[in-house]
Amino acid sequence: MDWKESSKATRGQLRNLNKAIPDVTKGFGELSKAAKTGVALDAKTLEFVALGIAVADRCEACIGFHIEALVRLKASREEVADVLGMAVQMGGGPSLMYAAKALDCYDQNVS
Repeated sequence: MDWKESSKATRGQLRNLNKAIPDVTKGFGELSKAAKTGVALDAKTLEFVALGIAVADRCEACIGFHIEALVRLKASREEVADVLGMAVQMGGGPSLMYAAKALDCYDQNVS
């Protein structure tokens, strides 16, 4: 899978959705912005939480977006791997499969 192309395609799909339901997507955007403005946790930690949930919920597009954010926040491969390990522990076999996808996404985004 080409993660960068997948994220690009998803962004295009989201632009179309924004046109169809602008109030909903604007509300979701505000929720996302508020959730990322942590009081006790920094932005990188919050993105790690989001990545773990993306893996456990098996959301490929979410994995792509949160990995991109983590790369921008200078997350190391080892940090990402630790988060993936916890997601596997919590989510079992399906999370193991999506953790492998998430690590592949990280590797593609840092190269």
